[in-house]
Amino acid sequence: MEDRTAEQLAQDYSAMGHSIALITDIIAGDSMADEEAADRQDCVDRNVQHLELMKAKTDWGSEDMTATDSAISAGKGYTAS
Repeated sequence: MEDRTAEQLAQDYSAMGHSIALITDIIAGDSMADEEAADRQDCVDRNVQHLELMKAKTDWGSEDMTATDSAISAGKGYTAS
C-alpha cells in the first residue's frame, strides 16, 4: 500500500475529527437525541470502527491521536438507552 499524500493525510485526519465530534456529541446527548437508541448505537459503533481503521494506518506523521484514543474508548464504553 502506498503512503498517502500530505493532502490525503490532512483529509483523513479531518474526517477523523468529524467522527470524534459525532461520537462525543451523541454520548453527551447533543446529537441524534430524537433518534432510536439502536440508531445512535450503530452510529457510534461505525464511527469507532472508522477511527480504529484510520488510526491503524502506518503512514501517520506527528498527528496527535489523543482525542482519537479518547473517542474510541468512550465509544466502546457507550450503550445507547
